[in-house]
Amino acid sequence: MDWPFPSALYIDHDKNLKQLVKKLRNEPLLAIDTESNSLYAYQERVCLIQLSTRTHDYIIDPLRIADMSPLGELLVDPKIEKVFHAAEYDLICLKRDYGFTLVNLFDTMVAARICGVKALGLSRLLAEYCNVNMDKSHQRDDWGQRPLSEEGLLYAQMDTHYLPVLRDKLGELLAQYGRVEEANETFLEASVVTPPDHTFDPEGYWRMAIPSGLNRRQSAVLRELYILREDIAKERDCPPFKVFADKMLLAMAEASPRNLNELERVRGFPVAIAQRYSNELLQAIEQGKRTQLPRRPRRKSVVDPVVAERFTALREWRRERAESRGVESDVIISKDALWGLAVKAPTSLDGLHGIPGIGPWRLATYGEEIVNLIVRLRSEGL
Repeated sequence: MDWPFPSALYIDHDKNLKQLVKKLRNEPLLAIDTESNSLYAYQERVCLIQLSTRTHDYIIDPLRIADMSPLGELLVDPKIEKVFHAAEYDLICLKRDYGFTLVNLFDTMVAARICGVKALGLSRLLAEYCNVNMDKSHQRDDWGQRPLSEEGLLYAQMDTHYLPVLRDKLGELLAQYGRVEEANETFLEASVVTPPDHTFDPEGYWRMAIPSGLNRRQSAVLRELYILREDIAKERDCPPFKVFADKMLLAMAEASPRNLNELERVRGFPVAIAQRYSNELLQAIEQGKRTQLPRRPRRKSVVDPVVAERFTALREWRRERAESRGVESDVIISKDALWGLAVKAPTSLDGLHGIPGIGPWRLATYGEEIVNLIVRLRSEGL
């Protein structure tokens, strides 16, 4: 096929990775992206890592490399700016799989949000600022398969190839709007991530049962079906939703069919799937009918009404601030930071120190407004 630029150098050996890292140590900028197999595996993992300098593109195959640690050295080098688009998910995956952390981030999506840009997808930003049209047809590819197609590799390469240019365009926009310091503070906060705990929770079925109004017996059936789905997903090495969708589990729990005939008539349940897993499903349903009824989990403690009122007032202040700037509300201050303010209710600038999400720039820019608002709220008994 005709490539619009030289194809990326494919790195699939430990020796080549070490050589690449040595070569890239003197680069001032690296654009980075990852591809994972979350749609195709029980436990997702990073399957490709794309790197671009201003002149060359590289694709690292972590499925073929035993020791990825040399790459981690580049990520923590403060002399190298790392450019991502929507970095959070990539950083979570890199930390989860390899323990990597990152220093000196520039996130093009975050930069665009701070500047009030409405179209935030990478393809839309590249079209607007770089006059580049991206092919997104490989967005749902199974990146864990080998070999990968040339078209798939080109798609992966394009995700970082133009990022340095986009970074420059958005960097100019940040400077034009006087938002560089704000962006740097936000990049610093965004570079610290904590991978979520995806350990299977056998009580997770309540998240479906309670909103759907299942009674306790139906909930017991749902519990058995929920555990069965997880076991099948693990055995087939695929995401649980690809075994049975939530709505299928709920429909079976509500109907609690007693035989294949009734199972095939469950609303919205494909006959082929019913037949394939009929024995396991009917056994799980019968088990749910016989087991001890589960106790509904206790509701989480209700938030102090004074704190809730304070949070509402702070959220309204944030909304007005965001509207005046033409940005989304969380660009001003995150929801978590608002809750921290509502709970702590500081009445001085010193009291704002240590609240996550209130860095030096936000403290200097919004600190007095926040303190004045909280002082007023406290005088009103809030």
